[in-house]
Amino acid sequence: MEKHFDFHHSFWGVVVVLLLLVSGLSVALSDGKPEWTAATPVYQVLRYLGEPKADHELRSTERLVKMGEEIVHRGYTVGPDGKRSRYVSKYYVCTSCHNVQREDPDLRVSDPEARLPYVKAKGIPFLQGTTFRGIVNRESWYNDDYVKKYGGEAIGKAHKSLRESIQLCAVQCSQGRPMERWEIDAVLAYFWTLQWTLGDLGLSEEDYQKLRKESSVQRDKEYLRSWLKTFYLQKSPAHFFDAPPDKRKGYGLKGRAAVGKDLYELSCLHCHKAGGVSHYILDEGKLSFKHLKSKIEKDSHMSLYQIIPYGTYAIPGHRPYMPHYPLERMSKQQVEDLRAFVERMSK
Repeated sequence: MEKHFDFHHSFWGVVVVLLLLVSGLSVALSDGKPEWTAATPVYQVLRYLGEPKADHELRSTERLVKMGEEIVHRGYTVGPDGKRSRYVSKYYVCTSCHNVQREDPDLRVSDPEARLPYVKAKGIPFLQGTTFRGIVNRESWYNDDYVKKYGGEAIGKAHKSLRESIQLCAVQCSQGRPMERWEIDAVLAYFWTLQWTLGDLGLSEEDYQKLRKESSVQRDKEYLRSWLKTFYLQKSPAHFFDAPPDKRKGYGLKGRAAVGKDLYELSCLHCHKAGGVSHYILDEGKLSFKHLKSKIEKDSHMSLYQIIPYGTYAIPGHRPYMPHYPLERMSKQQVEDLRAFVERMSK
C-alpha cells in the first residue's frame, strides 16, 4: 500500500538546523555575551538561561532525522537493520491530520479565524490536528478536553510527555501499531528540526538587546525565560463543542459562503478528494453539494453540525474514522460558513 510522499523542505536544510542540536547547544559568544540571531533556536536560548533539559531532548544524526521525516510523511522508513519498516498505520500518515509548517500568524493565539487566511496564503491545508512546527517547544500535549476524551493511564502518560504523545497518536489516533523506541527517536529527531527560532517570535531589536544584556543573577535568568515564553503558546488548547439543538437554525450566525469555499477546499477536500485517505469522496460537482445539503438538518453523522464537532469513531471491522475539530481548530462561525457555501453550490 504505497502512499504519495513529498518532502516539504530540503533535507539538507534540515541538516543545517540539526547541526545546531548535535553540537551540544553551543552558544556563539562575543565578549562573553551570547550572539542571538533570528536563526537561533528558542530552546538553545532557554537552555543557556537555565531551563531544565526537556525529557524529549536527544542527540541525533542526519540519518535519524531522515528516518523520522519519512515516518511522518510516508508512515514507514528503512530502519537501522537496513530493512523497510512496517507501516505505523494502514489508514493514515501523520500529515493526514497535521501540518509541518507554521499555521498561526500570532504564535501566542490559537485562532481558527486568523489561521484560515494564513494557511490559504501559504498553500497548506486547514486541519484538525495542530502543526508539528514548534511541537518540541511545548510543555504539554493532548490538552484540555482531550484529557477527558482519553482519560486514565493513556493521557496520564501522554499529557506531559512528547514521547508518550507520539505513541498515543500512533495507536489511538492513527489506529495503528505501537512504535518501537528507535522509531520514536527518529520522529523526535525530525521534530527538533521544526522547532521555533527567535526569528519566528517576531522579536524587536529592543527584545534582542534585552536578551543580550542578561545578567548572571539567577532570578534575572528565570525572568527572561518566562518572558521569552510569552511570545508563543506552551500548549495547543483544545475545547470541544456540541451540535446546535436545532440543526435547521444552526448556531444562529450568518454564514459567509466565500469563507466556506476556503474551508471546503482546504479542509474537506484534503481527506475526501479522490486519492485521499477517506473512502467518502467529495468533489466540486453539484452532486456532492446536494448530498451534503440534504444531510445538514438531519440527526445523522453526515450532517456538518454533527461530523465537525464530534467526528466519527473507530469500530470493529471499520477502524478508519474522521477526527473532530475542537473550537480552536474550527469555529462555530466557520461551520456556518461551510454550510452557506454548500447551500449556495447545491442550487
